[in-house]
Amino acid sequence: MKKSIIAASLLALGSAPAFATDYSDGDLSKNDYKWMQGNLMYSVGELPSNTGGSDHDYLELEFGGRAGILDYYGYVDIFNLTNSDSSDKASSAKMFAKLAPRISLDGLFQTDLSMGPVQELYLASVYNVSGANDVNNYSVGLGSDVMVPWFGKIGLNAYAYYDLNQKDWNGYQISTNWFKPFFFFEGGSFIAYQGYIDYQFGMDDDAVGNASHGGAMFNGIYWHSENFAVGYGLKAYNNIYGIDDGVANWGGPNNVESTGISHYFAATYKF
Repeated sequence: MKKSIIAASLLALGSAPAFATDYSDGDLSKNDYKWMQGNLMYSVGELPSNTGGSDHDYLELEFGGRAGILDYYGYVDIFNLTNSDSSDKASSAKMFAKLAPRISLDGLFQTDLSMGPVQELYLASVYNVSGANDVNNYSVGLGSDVMVPWFGKIGLNAYAYYDLNQKDWNGYQISTNWFKPFFFFEGGSFIAYQGYIDYQFGMDDDAVGNASHGGAMFNGIYWHSENFAVGYGLKAYNNIYGIDDGVANWGGPNNVESTGISHYFAATYKF
């Protein structure tokens, strides 16, 4: 999700190169760049949960960029920074990591594969690893950068979904993300609407507690400057991770909430 958000933010601030899809000149490194930032986060009502939503703090180290034909994005979350026994995350895995590399097919074949609003095509993948037996999965498929009205360039990827815990392919996922600056201040800072959608479908729902489809949508309003950002995000869940809402199958005897709303607050420093 956030790769395109940060890249677009850097472009708006004039600190990143313009994206191009024509690699016929053989220069695969003309779009190379990299970035890293730290996000101090607090969530309210995060799902799924056995307790009506998880409220907790965490630190997120986020990075991404472009290196030749490799477009990469990732982050590592560290939960319960003070190691408080009263935290919702006290008995959970301490870390969660996401890696989302994409290989440019335009660059790989040194051919312009753009068509209409589609700017570039990728072999796309996502790895989600928690270190515990809750969220561990891998997805692979076709990715793209697409120009749409008002939003500008968005990411749009379609994957086949592999459950690492069950060691089984289980359905499909469509993901999109966007970043739209819409109000600018003197001095170059701005406010942006940014977010993403992850939607899974075609999943096995034979077992009790499993849903055939589910997903989440994040809607954030953030203020950005060259080195700082602060923002609020509202996240809407529906049977997140394929967990059937209100069924006891995940992490304990209580009914699991996997559908609802949560809130995220963030303060960011851009390295």
